[in-house]
Amino acid sequence: MTRPFKVLIAKTGLDGHTRGALIIAQALRDAGMEVIFSGIRQTAEDIVAIALREKADLIGLSCLSGAHMEYFPEVVRLLRKEQRNIPVRAGGIIPDEDIPLLLTSGVKAVFTPGTPIKTIVQYIDRKWIHNDNAVLL
Repeated sequence: MTRPFKVLIAKTGLDGHTRGALIIAQALRDAGMEVIFSGIRQTAEDIVAIALREKADLIGLSCLSGAHMEYFPEVVRLLRKEQRNIPVRAGGIIPDEDIPLLLTSGVKAVFTPGTPIKTIVQYIDRKWIHNDNAVLL
């Protein structure tokens, strides 16, 4: 028996707003994925350490505080330093002009407010679990 796909949902920095991250976590669980929630106020180092310890298949970062450009690329950088290819996807209050910069930094997808939960679950399921390269966004 193979283990379920494992997703780490992490809250970065001083952002203590968890509602959206917890809703996504529950939706991923309902879709059959194993989900680890990091808790709030995590550093990039904390997030990478949790992902490695838990053997996460994907990291979902959430930020509503505006610090996404500091934390998200740093998580990707630390994963590369550890020579780990764990895909990172991001969500939260992220200005449109920051999305290309995050994608260039190595974040694989960015979901902003208003993205249907079903779209996020299907994207993760098709792109990361079933290796379907269809674009759903």
